[in-house]
Amino acid sequence: MRIECPTCQTVLEDVPPDFPTRPFCSGRCKLIDLGNWLDERYRVSTPVNPELMDEEGLLN
Repeated sequence: MRIECPTCQTVLEDVPPDFPTRPFCSGRCKLIDLGNWLDERYRVSTPVNPELMDEEGLLN
């Protein structure tokens, strides 16, 4: 399996499916991403419209 870290864009080849930090390359990148969420650097751009959701809570 090939992954590209969403934090630092490092590409890892031949990663096992149970790679513990997937989709990140390391625990450090995983913590950086968590910190970005906790610092509210990431945001959902528009509110979710409940009318567009199916019974399972997924967007149609």
